[in-house]
Amino acid sequence: MMPDPVNGPWLQIIGIGEDGVEGLSPAARLMLEQAPYVIGGVRHLALARALIHGDEIVWPSPFSEGVAQVLARRGQPTLVLASGDPFFFGVGSVLARHVSACEMICVPSVSCVSLACARLGWAQQDVRVLSLCGRPIETVAPFLQNGARLLVLSADGTTPGTLARFLTAQGFGRSTLHVLEALGGPDERVHSVTADVGIPETAALNLVAIDAVATSKARAVPLSCGLDDDVFEHDGQITKREIRAVTLSSLAPRAGELLWDVGAGAGSVGIEWMLRGASCRTIAIEQHDGRLARIGRNALALGVPGLRCIAGRAPDILAGLEQPDAAFIGGGLTVPGCLETVWQALRPGGRLVANAVTLEGEQVLARACSELGGTLLRLGVERLDGVGRLHAFRPAMRVTQFVVVKGTVA
Repeated sequence: MMPDPVNGPWLQIIGIGEDGVEGLSPAARLMLEQAPYVIGGVRHLALARALIHGDEIVWPSPFSEGVAQVLARRGQPTLVLASGDPFFFGVGSVLARHVSACEMICVPSVSCVSLACARLGWAQQDVRVLSLCGRPIETVAPFLQNGARLLVLSADGTTPGTLARFLTAQGFGRSTLHVLEALGGPDERVHSVTADVGIPETAALNLVAIDAVATSKARAVPLSCGLDDDVFEHDGQITKREIRAVTLSSLAPRAGELLWDVGAGAGSVGIEWMLRGASCRTIAIEQHDGRLARIGRNALALGVPGLRCIAGRAPDILAGLEQPDAAFIGGGLTVPGCLETVWQALRPGGRLVANAVTLEGEQVLARACSELGGTLLRLGVERLDGVGRLHAFRPAMRVTQFVVVKGTVA
């Protein structure tokens, strides 16, 4: 059914490709011709100018001002021009946070991802799509695996070169980079190089397809829980690898969930929580400034820059934070009220995991287990070490772990 541009929703969103109005559907062309108010980027307006008869408004900077400008016209006919598919890393998904689906209609064009896969002969379902628009280059790190195929949306013409240098530094210099410029338009260009050769500045409108090849020294982030301790910058205050693997298993991350990492130290548990899925989030609470800075550096280096750090001491600093789906207490367990405050904050069905190595910490956990239920587990790890000219297993400090799920105990 063709959209009704007169009696339909007040907000119309049209995706336009580099082929301009010739690539638009009849419905999109009619909407453009009859729109009294059209807002979009300079490039979008230029591509559609032949069909625009209403007011032409250039989307302002910063981007949020354009969103506010559109929302200020609520109820009045408004047409937004965007690139390709507006609901794929586009303005459509941003506006949908403020406008209900029944208030808008969208007519997308072919996305740059569809065009790129068509040019390269790649199956879309086998490709991971990432964006470096407003995101650090390290965002790519968790997805660098041998044989992986990635499509990276570039911020500008410098992105391909920056990406090539980053891949080379990570041990993926043999990867093939396909730089696709102005896809679908008369200026379309595709060229391929290996990352270690380097890429000069390209056209601003581009995306990069990566056919990843790992060298023997590649820094690929393992898919399992329990990364090597040396992956993290730390001062000794870190949940060790073997204990961390068990801790993550007990926390049982699920898509879209939020973790509180209380007494975060190096941030290792919260970072690995986020590595389990792109929608997993962490708030790390740490009172030492030096450790807070380390957490930020570790999160960036491992490709989860969205980890949020809170400076302060639990439980006082916890007031007003977003309610967690799971919580880990790795430090501050003996501070009065810490465990109780975290427990009260948890959502129903949320998981609380707390680790202790001191007798005082174990006493706190024993009381909590008696009052809340759950389980207590003692974990011990022994590592081979030298004893003169011989060798023996040297035990590390044992860790007592408390695990409880909220709402499952009467």
